[in-house]
Amino acid sequence: MASTAHDGRKSRRSFTNLLTCRQILNIMVITGFMFNYMLRVNITIALVEMVYNDTNTTNDDTTVNMRNTTEIRNTGTKYNWDKHATGQIIGSFFWGYILTELPGGRLSEVIGARKVLGFGMGLASIITLFMPMLCNTGYVVVSVFRALVGFCLGASFPALPPLGAKWIPPLERSKFMANLMASALGAAVTMPICGYLIDSLGWESVFYVTGGVGLIWTFVWFALVYDSPAQHPRISDEERNEIEAKIKDGQGSGIKPKHVPWRSFLTSLPVWSIAITHACSVYGYFTLVNQLPLFMKEVYNVSIKKNGFFSSFPYCAKYVMAVLSSWVADRMRKTGKYSTTFIRKSFTLFAVLSPAVCMAIEAIWHINENFSIAIFTLTLFFNGAVVGGYFSNPLDIAPNFSGTIMGLANTFSSLGGWVSATVVAEITSKNGTIEQWKYIFWMLVVVYICGALSFTIFGTGDLQSWNSIKRQSSSITDIKITEMRPLNSTNNKS
Repeated sequence: MASTAHDGRKSRRSFTNLLTCRQILNIMVITGFMFNYMLRVNITIALVEMVYNDTNTTNDDTTVNMRNTTEIRNTGTKYNWDKHATGQIIGSFFWGYILTELPGGRLSEVIGARKVLGFGMGLASIITLFMPMLCNTGYVVVSVFRALVGFCLGASFPALPPLGAKWIPPLERSKFMANLMASALGAAVTMPICGYLIDSLGWESVFYVTGGVGLIWTFVWFALVYDSPAQHPRISDEERNEIEAKIKDGQGSGIKPKHVPWRSFLTSLPVWSIAITHACSVYGYFTLVNQLPLFMKEVYNVSIKKNGFFSSFPYCAKYVMAVLSSWVADRMRKTGKYSTTFIRKSFTLFAVLSPAVCMAIEAIWHINENFSIAIFTLTLFFNGAVVGGYFSNPLDIAPNFSGTIMGLANTFSSLGGWVSATVVAEITSKNGTIEQWKYIFWMLVVVYICGALSFTIFGTGDLQSWNSIKRQSSSITDIKITEMRPLNSTNNKS
């Protein structure tokens, strides 16, 4: 019977011999986070064509805030929404996003990341498909449903580390965490595609295409991905044994606690260093992701198609650096010449301090549109190295609670995303001149520096004692029982 079951598993596995289950997982995570960001940033470029240009300077709150005056052109319906309204639409995503970060990370540790990621993506895709219809009801309703999209997608990032803790050996986890940066690749693809769709079919098509793609991915995810090698029905015995053996060797013999040790968790400086640095880094990222199309339109008057094309450059650069830095970091760890702490701090310092320099250069010179795009591209290129630094650190210091750590970090970064959208809207509310944008760039310089210093001072790569409970050895107890037992007890009974 055992051999029959084994042969059955091998025959089922033969259909996917070209790819291992771990490779399929990586492909699904990469595409998933690409589509995740499509759902997140699609509205930022669509808004450029959804709103009347001349409403940017109006002060009549009674005519611009609630209902729409429509005009049908080749780019679709136009709305009378002012800077406050568009800022609220962009920022509302984070109202919902922040609510599911911490609970989503913990939920992934308890019920599994498969359900958390899959259902979140599916619901967000369905809402996106209805977004053009919702826009006709006013910006307040759009803001509410964008908050629901954020609520659905909020657990995505915190769900990945628990999945990696079960599938990926310790010395390969930087490369796995680089898959999260496929979100930048998603933004890079979304920007030019959205620009083309808007120019050809109108802005409504942006939501139909991205929502449809997200829904298709959801069905494939549930068909191919499982929470652990032990639960996967098609994994080979060889692949499962290899994964489980390497993970066991890397984590030692400790037992995972049933509950989060909240006192140790919330008083841990390494945990807070990750949270603070992540918040600072993502504040800069969200500012560029969400506001770059607006900056290019207001300052340089770039057309929508060219705007989407230009806006894709920085995100491609970030993904390239994320993959490169993850490979180098894992390579350095495997050599044994450098401590994990040294590697994580070095990559973080480079990845978060270099963008501060770039933003200072943009604030001082800002020569033309090509120069600005080059600076933004370098900013996100350097920032992509966070994957070799603090971004993979939760799996170093507490793999059993890596989802909770990432949830805490993303909660603060989500606050930064909302603050960023609000601040940019307020500063550029009059006419969006380069002088107003300079204030934003200098703010980013300060934020990046604070993030770099936080992890450099308080971060570590050492496994924390509260990650697991020490397994009580039974050998001593067994010896004592043996010593107290009569040598010939069995003979005495006879």
